[in-house]
Amino acid sequence: MAAGEHAVTAPPKPAPVSFARSLLRTKPVDRIVAEGGQGEGGELRRTMGLLQLTLFSVGATLGTGIFVVLGEAVPLAGPAVVLSFVLAAVTALFSALSYAELAGTIPVSGSSYSYSYATLGELVAWVCGWCLLLEYAVSVSAVAVGWGAYLSAFFDDAAGFTIPAALAGPPGEGGVVNVPAVAVVLLAMFLLLRGTSESATANTIMVFLKIGVLLFFCAVAFTAFKSGNLSPFAPMGWAGISAAGSKVFFSYIGFDAASTAGEEAKNPRRDLPLAIVLSLAIVTTVYVLVGLAAVAAMHWTRFSLSGSEASLAEVLNEATGRTWPSMILSLGAVIAIASVVLTVMYGQTRILFAMSRDGLVPDVFQKVSLRRRVPVANTVIVAAFIGTLGAVVPLGRLVDATSIGTLFAFALVSVGVIVLRRTRPDLPRSFRTPLYPVTPLAGVGFCVYLMVGLGGVTWTVFALWSLVGLAAYFLYGRRHSRLAGEPSGRSAR
Repeated sequence: MAAGEHAVTAPPKPAPVSFARSLLRTKPVDRIVAEGGQGEGGELRRTMGLLQLTLFSVGATLGTGIFVVLGEAVPLAGPAVVLSFVLAAVTALFSALSYAELAGTIPVSGSSYSYSYATLGELVAWVCGWCLLLEYAVSVSAVAVGWGAYLSAFFDDAAGFTIPAALAGPPGEGGVVNVPAVAVVLLAMFLLLRGTSESATANTIMVFLKIGVLLFFCAVAFTAFKSGNLSPFAPMGWAGISAAGSKVFFSYIGFDAASTAGEEAKNPRRDLPLAIVLSLAIVTTVYVLVGLAAVAAMHWTRFSLSGSEASLAEVLNEATGRTWPSMILSLGAVIAIASVVLTVMYGQTRILFAMSRDGLVPDVFQKVSLRRRVPVANTVIVAAFIGTLGAVVPLGRLVDATSIGTLFAFALVSVGVIVLRRTRPDLPRSFRTPLYPVTPLAGVGFCVYLMVGLGGVTWTVFALWSLVGLAAYFLYGRRHSRLAGEPSGRSAR
């Protein structure tokens, strides 16, 4: 080597990471927060305040169970379905408090997926994200099916016209394809493509309408209140209450929708925790009132005979003997349930946005339109998937599969609170879960309890879904992970 020349030293190669360690690599909280809002080709715009965030969660939650699932839950518990709603609410509350802490600490779009990535590792985060696909996409499909039932009820009451069975239900339930379910999904897609601010405004209008319709239902149903309908109060005992609680937990799915808007909130650290807790309080109050009014106006044995997902309309028909109250309810439900489809579809696209940014799903899901500041391709793909499910899959299967995936994700959030308190006690937290660690541990316990109450077929579907998800992770996600090429992929700071 000539004088004055210096040997060029190659940069050191990252130390190889063991297979097991690669599955447990976590994404640093500071990095997750720093990347907030960033996508391929543009950034998301912060436009949502506390009111919009709260109503986003209310819009995603209120109506899902009351308008659609009540008819399936009452035959399991009788009048004690009111206690089933309370049981599900307590379970949701423990999870909501954990969500509130993590949403204020890690205010990004990924919701429980991002929280798991920061606390429990990449594999667990992937499984959580896969369960969120089940929670969000499948719940929207289920609600879209119920929307079609109310649309048909409205046409029947208003004009004596019934949507042909072949076009109003999926195969196996007397139909060929559920056209109304596809229609409401496409409507939500077009609203989301217009922009987040426009979608939030449309949702605000629909939420106020939805609350007004449910208060109207209570006012009419309570005029037909019969105390005899409440006796026996719990004909199936605690087993019935518990079984119905597992089913109506579906009606609380969506209170976490605000956490998916972390990158489009104006003041996420302050507003996200408040929005989550406030929305849960609002929907629980409404559910209990409507549930009580329904079982007091129509004997609980009649719910299993109605044969319709539009159970509240059936209550008003039987209670008043007139069609105009149920016509108003059905029209309100047609408009109001659309808000569930809109907001939950929004949450699904934002979770996929976060997963794509981490490399675990294809880059197409994080491409942002410079003009609209929304992930256009992401929204179209999600709408196509959801519309297909709603068109051809029966409601009951959708509801149970959604509940078990949601309960699993909620349990992971509660565990994440405990892990992050131990590993990063120094992080600024705008909200702290009260009675720690009792609250997150109770959240895990209640979620597991309700999961056990679901049927064997549901567990089989969940196991198969999880296996497909694991295959997708090892074939694609693990290979394309942004953390894959880093020395450790695990950093507390």
